[in-house]
Amino acid sequence: QVQLVESGGGLVQAGGSLRLSCAASGRSFSAYAMGWFRQAPGKEREFVARVSWSGASTSYADSVKGRFTISRDNAKNTVYLQMNNLKPEDTAVYYCASDVVAGRVGPSGAWGQGTQVTVSA
Repeated sequence: QVQLVESGGGLVQAGGSLRLSCAASGRSFSAYAMGWFRQAPGKEREFVARVSWSGASTSYADSVKGRFTISRDNAKNTVYLQMNNLKPEDTAVYYCASDVVAGRVGPSGAWGQGTQVTVSA
């Protein structure tokens, strides 16, 4: 199982951008589809984006399509989430996860500890 550590969160004004990174340790990183999820206060954790093991295929929640881009660098064991045109409703703790299939984390998956993103109006 991989271990995941997120970074790159912070406070940004609406319309701004942030790039989140998720560094993975473990030899099996490139074997897994990876994804990002988020959890806002008082709400359930929700799927944000997924990238296939090769990086060739991506998918997004409707709420972030056209604004967020997920990518990965298997040589660096890192997955990224570029977030543009941020909105206050994007405020949440963002989590990286492995073994992401159909918007969920599979039985072999792992979670990072999360990184806070706050978007001010």
